[in-house]
Amino acid sequence: MHVDTTASRPGPAAPRPMLSRAAVDPAAHRRTDQAWLERAWQDPGTRVLALEGGDPTSHGWKALMAKQSRALVTTDGDPALVLTPPEEAPEGERYLLGVADGRAYFAVRSPDGLVERAGARPASLRELGPLLSDHDTGLLTRAVALANWHATHGFCPACGAPTVISAAGHLRLCEQEGREQFPRTDPAVIMLVHRGQGGDEQVLLGNNPHWDARRYSVLAGFVDAGESLEQAVVREVAEEAGIVVEDPRYLSSQPWPFPRSLMVGYTARAVGETERTDDEIGTLRWFTRTELAEAAATGEIVLPGSVSIARTLIEHWQGEALPGQW
Repeated sequence: MHVDTTASRPGPAAPRPMLSRAAVDPAAHRRTDQAWLERAWQDPGTRVLALEGGDPTSHGWKALMAKQSRALVTTDGDPALVLTPPEEAPEGERYLLGVADGRAYFAVRSPDGLVERAGARPASLRELGPLLSDHDTGLLTRAVALANWHATHGFCPACGAPTVISAAGHLRLCEQEGREQFPRTDPAVIMLVHRGQGGDEQVLLGNNPHWDARRYSVLAGFVDAGESLEQAVVREVAEEAGIVVEDPRYLSSQPWPFPRSLMVGYTARAVGETERTDDEIGTLRWFTRTELAEAAATGEIVLPGSVSIARTLIEHWQGEALPGQW
């Protein structure tokens, strides 16, 4: 694979994807400090985020969406997470989220659901991601990722024995053999494919047959075992679009806890065609910047929501914000 180090990146400097925002120190060194954890939980200044859901045990898009973790968010003024002192927190699994300005933050995944209160409503990370502050987005993203992992890792993958929570929610231990299981993250590449130069430059967008016919996005796929990120970019574009790309360039990354992915964003330049071997993408279309802006403005196509890194990639290439979203 040839990498052209002289080629310029398309578009302006990339902004941070919505779910990559965070303002709380994860305080990893505190996760096994039982004395500190106990003091923090007894501190009235500590704040707790209550979650419900986090049980993506069924496969398929609709099942996953129905089981998204939800938290309470205020309905008056700018949206903000409802955080309570420990004494008001529900019972359930407890995870340390981090520390900021001397205050500890925990999440509790309640099996009994959320206790609703006046001036607040339950909402998911997909909905709240673009609306919350960096502080709250970081807290909720980490909490949802941990909740989803714990919900599906109650047994040891080696011997089948039950596992128990440890390290303030960042570890599970096999009760029989003591094996350690750490939170799992599945790497996936998501790439904006482009060709041409100047005013004639085009971007490739695709429509999944299971989506509404107007929905278009960039290509994406999981990284294979023993494969580099750059190799995955080249392979996935070839499989899904029948296009040969080179010069894959890293742009940005974003946690995507639906249920446990890390989306690694790239741009890649189309240089030829090859056999298409995957039917995940139905319709593929090339757009110039002018064509993309017009299609989005008229509703001819609908682009991914701002919570997705796909939107970041598209608007980075476009050089401006675009209307319309899923």
